[in-house]
Amino acid sequence: MQATTPAGLDRKEAEIYAELDPGRLPRHIAIIMDGNGRWARRRHLPRVAGHRAGVAAVRSTVETAARIGIPSLTLYAFSEENWKKRPQTEVEFLMNLLSRYLREEVPTLNKNDIRLQYIGRLHELPKPVQARMEWAREATAQNSGMVLTLALNYSARAELVDAFRSMLTAAAQNGGIEHIQVDEEEVSRHLYTAHLPDPDLVIRTSGEMRLSNFLLWQLAYAEIYVTQTLWPEFRGVQLLEGIAEYQKRERRYGGLVDGAPRVPSHAGRG
Repeated sequence: MQATTPAGLDRKEAEIYAELDPGRLPRHIAIIMDGNGRWARRRHLPRVAGHRAGVAAVRSTVETAARIGIPSLTLYAFSEENWKKRPQTEVEFLMNLLSRYLREEVPTLNKNDIRLQYIGRLHELPKPVQARMEWAREATAQNSGMVLTLALNYSARAELVDAFRSMLTAAAQNGGIEHIQVDEEEVSRHLYTAHLPDPDLVIRTSGEMRLSNFLLWQLAYAEIYVTQTLWPEFRGVQLLEGIAEYQKRERRYGGLVDGAPRVPSHAGRG
């Protein structure tokens, strides 16, 4: 029996969804949002115009993911490296854009039962931005639907450093570092994403073939889907196309095609 099409999908989205297996949707999708600058450059616009246009892509992607029942969606919004690689005026624009997005989108997030949270070295963000982030998090904290995670001032290497520091601190408080337990489960428990399952699918826009220091530990067994679509042009249709490609693949978790794959215990965390 064909699954019922979720309410709110447009005609093209509904056509793609009709070909999906609702029982095999990714539990966690992570997206590297790339291409804002190129989108603006092709239109002879300033880079910030691309960032502004990217907000519509975020809105469409978040709403579509929630409508079809994706439990967790993580968006790579601002990397730790962005502080050094972008002009100060652009960074300030991005911080203001983030604050405005949070202020304007909370009603929609609540309407769609979406819970908002963040990962990254959040304490290094401007204080007014931190205050707006905390306001939005608290405003959606009671929602029980999809978990939307924004990676802000995020670096996978920094996350691992912070995890190891946390492990050492915990060991020192519990009898000394000679008692520290170091294995995959313990490291995973100290990551920013300890409360989330590892991503099943990572999507990168703009055709670039790299992970850009994003969730390097968590993406060990994720399927990678790269689309040529620039982020400001990405919509629910492109999200569903990525899921359709994901469902065509046989996930191996390091195993053989004709053998029983070994699913790491931490892959199902959360």
